[in-house]
Amino acid sequence: MSNITIRDVRVILTMPDTSRLVIVKVETSEPELYGVGCATFTQRPLTVRSAVEDYLKPFLLGKEVMRIEDLWQTMYQNSYWRNGPTLNNAISGVDMALWDIKGKLAAMPVYDLLGGKCREAAAVYRHADGRDEAEVLEHVQAYMEQGYQHIRCQWGGYGGRAALKVPPEQTLPGAYYDPEAYARSVPRLFDYLRNHLGYAIELLHDVHERLPPIEAIRLAKKLEPYQLFFLEDPFPPEQNDYFAMLRQQCATPIAMGELFNNPHEWLPLITNRWIDFIRVHISQIGGLTPAKKLATLCEAFGIRTAWHGPGDTSPVGHAANLHLDLSSHNFGIQEGHAFSEQEREVFPGCPELRGGYLYANQKPGLGIDIDEQQAARYPCSDGPPEWTLARTWDGTAARP
Repeated sequence: MSNITIRDVRVILTMPDTSRLVIVKVETSEPELYGVGCATFTQRPLTVRSAVEDYLKPFLLGKEVMRIEDLWQTMYQNSYWRNGPTLNNAISGVDMALWDIKGKLAAMPVYDLLGGKCREAAAVYRHADGRDEAEVLEHVQAYMEQGYQHIRCQWGGYGGRAALKVPPEQTLPGAYYDPEAYARSVPRLFDYLRNHLGYAIELLHDVHERLPPIEAIRLAKKLEPYQLFFLEDPFPPEQNDYFAMLRQQCATPIAMGELFNNPHEWLPLITNRWIDFIRVHISQIGGLTPAKKLATLCEAFGIRTAWHGPGDTSPVGHAANLHLDLSSHNFGIQEGHAFSEQEREVFPGCPELRGGYLYANQKPGLGIDIDEQQAARYPCSDGPPEWTLARTWDGTAARP
């Protein structure tokens, strides 16, 4: 089985649920042997498709499938300019597909290729939201009854849904919110939840960069008595220097990295121990190859993994997250997503979510596939997602 080469590289766009998904399929010179990988940049799927088909594919044709590390490095460097979400996602699609192929050739799940299981399943957290504190509590309790031990709590989505101050006339359309009202509402929410639930359940919250940095620091300090499992994304990547100030002032655990593309964004946070959980989107940094190295780096500094895993990660990407979760000693928690019936039709072999844990199957490779006929039934929509058009109450464009 030596000298198996890449015969074709194809991009499949599909939208079986609410997010535009980008899948790369790498076909080989061995009949019926192929791999699938996640290249989902849901806000810019067509640019990723172009990067794969117009640039990576001509480079990859005829290359040996076993040389994953060399192919990753050459794909990364061949454009000369690097570290952007389009290129990284394009590389990720190929990289995951090559790991999928290698697992199939070895007749082993990818987690075994990465060192074997450290645990039988990955604990996950789910998202509880609501119009008021009582509704959030109700949703948290429903998840607890299903066996979940970690629950992220929001009140009215990212930035909250408090009544807005009076905006100027003729303001532009967008997803409006009030940062000050949001910051005041979060401690009130967690005070209510802890008074009703106690401290046996792990609670999380996502700031989603919706506050000025100094206000995010103040919020983290106010939340300290409520013992969050972590507070997520308090600052945008452009303001990483604030993490030193945050760490000096409070002990609320911090998860960061959803928007990271470049090692220079996460290296200082890790080596200075300014965060507690690394939370990158695996396809956003280039796939399994760099993510495994990142997990190992974090282990040396006592930082746990909490890979990004919402609905705009494809089921293939969720499978890749899970293989890392199972094989990484410093796994912390995994963001959980309940796959819809349509997603399961398009992606046979989806990981199984049961009793607060995500389970992998025993199939070789990533253990997941794509049914192209089913995928074609769900074409992608056009235009930017509305939630990314965030604006503060006076109409100022804000970080989403």
